[in-house]
Amino acid sequence: METLEYRFENGTRPLPAQPQPQVVGVVGSGNLEVLIESAPQRGACTIEIKTAAIGFGATWQAVMQDFQQRWQLADARIAINDMGATPAVVSLRLDQAVETMLTGAP
Repeated sequence: METLEYRFENGTRPLPAQPQPQVVGVVGSGNLEVLIESAPQRGACTIEIKTAAIGFGATWQAVMQDFQQRWQLADARIAINDMGATPAVVSLRLDQAVETMLTGAP
């Protein structure tokens, strides 16, 4: 397992407070789980990734930068547990997680 951490400063879109982190996806072969929550981060969005696919840091960084450019999250904490998901699946799950937080839908 490899752990990657990213911090994106100066976001403009805070997430609504929820009593607990929202979970999207399932950890399994070729998939991943995203946990997202509103948390004091001094306006930043922090992302921690635990992945079984070692050596793909540059790909993860590109996908995380693209995600943050789309959403501009502030005061958000995200944890990703990955079992080899493709970049397209990662982007899909991240977008689903944010939309779940914004709409309040499970």
